[in-house]
Amino acid sequence: NVLDRDFTAAGPNQRWVGDTTEFRIGEQGKAYLAVILDLFSRFVVGWAISSVNDRHLTIKALEMALKRRCPEAGLLHHSDQGCTYASEDYRTRLEAHGIACSMSRRGNCHDNAVMESWFATVKSEEGEHFESYAHAKQALFDYIEVFYNQRRRHSTLGQISPAEFERRAAHAA
Repeated sequence: NVLDRDFTAAGPNQRWVGDTTEFRIGEQGKAYLAVILDLFSRFVVGWAISSVNDRHLTIKALEMALKRRCPEAGLLHHSDQGCTYASEDYRTRLEAHGIACSMSRRGNCHDNAVMESWFATVKSEEGEHFESYAHAKQALFDYIEVFYNQRRRHSTLGQISPAEFERRAAHAA
């Protein structure tokens, strides 16, 4: 647990947190959402949705984050100890990009509180149940890419959106 509940970052691509959550689809189906959040701006840098919660889901979210942000070596990536993050495939990708791995202590959700809070916000604002997988995929895309990253005001950021926070930080630099 290298992160040690220090949910701050002085700049982008220094500390990312990741986790997955579950949504209900129709009467009995499920969809899983994997998200990677940059602690500097709370910007969702990578995400993926699947009907299966496996390493392929988390790797897909990681690949999006890597392509979107092209981080330098030294980034710290924090997650829980779930098999999707502890898998050899996932850890190999982190190592290949010079990313240090940090994991929560077993059964301690407070060690990844920012992600837990983010998922609670999504479920509160978007809901936990969708009619179909296609509806879930479209609704979550709209929430993350159109609303949350670009327009949703965030209390940690002084009531501006993650994208605006990053724009201002880049302009100030």
